[in-house]
Amino acid sequence: MNDLPTRKIRLLMELRSAGITDTATLSAIETVPRESFVESQFLDQAYANSALPISCGQTISQPLVVGLMTQALELTDRHKVLEVGTGSGYQAAILAAVCRRVYTIERHRELLAQAEGRFKKLGIHNVTAMVGDGYKGWPAQAPFDRIICTAASRVTPSELVAQLSDEGGIMVLPVGDPAGLHQEVIRVRKDGKKFHSERMFPVRFVPMVQGVPDVGKGR
Repeated sequence: MNDLPTRKIRLLMELRSAGITDTATLSAIETVPRESFVESQFLDQAYANSALPISCGQTISQPLVVGLMTQALELTDRHKVLEVGTGSGYQAAILAAVCRRVYTIERHRELLAQAEGRFKKLGIHNVTAMVGDGYKGWPAQAPFDRIICTAASRVTPSELVAQLSDEGGIMVLPVGDPAGLHQEVIRVRKDGKKFHSERMFPVRFVPMVQGVPDVGKGR
């Protein structure tokens, strides 16, 4: 644990050399303690540039992917962001350090409870979370200036595009084979009722799943 600051510095240098140049994104990665979001048995790998397992068969994404996707959103401190797939809460915490407000959806109640506990412990107050079906987004809070998905779908979900602001809204998400063999991050830009997408970089994410398990239990 004592060498975590040194490992963080090395990671930041690696991310810069890999193409993350946005100062707000780099500052967020520097200030948000990734060790607070990884499982205890992986603490020594908190600042390794790799994805790590978390509960419910999910992962905390590779820092490079988190940084590249955050940078691709072109965030400012005025933006309202929807995140689909809270997971450990790390990506939401990075977003919260850059934008005005984050709304995040997670289908696994256990993961969401853990993430909310981390937000509270770290004093992150501009994140609102709920259990829900990510494919349906969060219509009550739409439109969103930005949307990010942290799980892969075969195609861009039309319901999420509909919740993206018509005035220059941007969505960043992995699209492709749910098995992870052929996935890539795309960026969707919306102008009025029209939108266009651009291919960005290859990735491997867990699949985006419709519905919510154990709907009748818990909150």
